[in-house]
This record gives sequence, C-alpha cells and structure tokens, in this order.
Amino acid sequence: MSGAKKSRGRQKVEMKKMSNESNLQVTFSKRRSGLFKKASELCTLCGADIALVVFSPGEKVFSFGHPSVDAVIDRYLTRDPHPHPHPQAVNSGTMQFIDAHRMSNVRELNAQLTQVNSLLEAERKRAEELNRQRKEMEKDMWWARSVEELTTEQLNQYRTGLENLKNVITQLAEKLMYKSVGVGMRNQVQAQAQAQAQAQAQAHVDHQFFPGASSSSNTNMQMLQPPQMFPPQMIPPPPPPMPMLQNFMFSDGNIMNLPAYGNMGMGGMGGMGGGYGPPPGGFF
Repeated sequence: MSGAKKSRGRQKVEMKKMSNESNLQVTFSKRRSGLFKKASELCTLCGADIALVVFSPGEKVFSFGHPSVDAVIDRYLTRDPHPHPHPQAVNSGTMQFIDAHRMSNVRELNAQLTQVNSLLEAERKRAEELNRQRKEMEKDMWWARSVEELTTEQLNQYRTGLENLKNVITQLAEKLMYKSVGVGMRNQVQAQAQAQAQAQAQAHVDHQFFPGASSSSNTNMQMLQPPQMFPPQMIPPPPPPMPMLQNFMFSDGNIMNLPAYGNMGMGGMGGMGGGYGPPPGGFF
C-alpha cells in the first residue's frame, strides 16, 4: 500500500554488548550523561542522597554524589542512617541550619551541572554534524582533505589531481586574457571610427559657411572632403622697356636726333647715287 510506513519506527533495542568499538564509546557517553542528569533531578525533587560511580570501557572513572560521594559511601559503610558532619555538635538547631545551607549549595551545584551537561550535549551534536559535513565535503572536494592523513597512493593521486587542476586553471586564464585583449582592440577600433566620424561632421559644418555651397548630392559629397589649399602663383614681371633713342652731340654743341627705325627707307636715302637727305628734324 502507498500509505505503509517506510521507516521501522521506534523499536526496542536488544540489551547486549556492542561489538563496534566506536558505537560503544558514543553510547556510553550518552547514557552516562543521561544517568547523571536523572540522578541530579532526583536529588533536587526528592532531596535524596545519591552516589554514582561509573567506569568507562577505557577504565576511566566518573562519579556523581549528593551531598558528596564520600559522605554517601561513609554512611553506607557505617550503617549510620543519621551521620553528623560535626560529631561534637549537639545543638539540633545548628545541625538543621548546616543541613539547609548544604542542601542549598547542592541544589545550586546540581542546576549548574544540569546546564553544563545540556551545553555539552549540544556541542557534541554540533561536533557530529561538523564531522559529517567534513566527510561529505571531502568526497566532492578531494583537495580539502588533510594531507597528514593520506597514504602514499592517495598522495600520488592528490598530486595528479593538483596538476590537472593547474592545467585547467591555466587554460581558463589564457581564455580570459585573449578575451580581454579582443575587447580592448574592439574598443580601440570603435574609438577610432568615432573620432573619424566626428572629424567628418566637423568638416561638414565648416564647409557650410563657404560661398557657393549647394544642397545637391554632388555638393554634399564634396563638402565631406576638407577644402584644398593651392600654393600662391607668382605674377610674371613686365617686359623691359624699349631702348630709348640716343642723341649724338657734336663738338660744336649741336645735337642730332637719329630718325626712328621705321622712318628710314630707300627713298630717304636720296636714291642710290645720292647722299643722305636732310634729317627730318634738321639741326638744332
């Protein structure tokens, strides 16, 4: 049936000595603490005198007594039901006061013992939980094991595992380095493209103020290019002036102007046999 119990539930434990040494020690520690706790509660509730002496499997002795182990044992050995802590004391009032003070101290000590046992039990459970977590962690994370507790074969496996882990970490580091370098180069290319776009936009804005700017597509394509600067052109010098006509001065102070070259002709020479005709200007 689906509603059947999956666990065995609480069952009566067979009373026989345990064969497992570790389980035996744990069970003794638990049962001893519970036994002393019940004895302390019995003393507090009923005012009983109790003495407990327990030897562990490791031959360690543990005792608990109210009011003390020695007092209860002496009372048992002497068979005296009413022992006197001070044999010379005869005043019953004094005896009652001493007993009341002793009982108050015992109650306080029993309460402290109970509290200490509770704290000890809580710490024991906490230690067991930590040990369980450590064992589970060592199964999954082999590098968390204590090196001192490993054998030679386990140490060799541990070294091999560390070498493999080192190789994996090296590969991951190289991938991260290449990735970071690629991101840096991509950012640099984007920055250069952005700077070039800003420069072209600035050139476009400056070209709008030049005369003759047009809104046609060809003009827009030209405005994307920066204006070209041409070197200044030198104006050629003017030709040298024509040589001026020179005047010849004679010894008597008269100056004769030579006729222009264009006025000289064959007829001006007075024919082939004649001499030179008179100068146009004559003599001065």
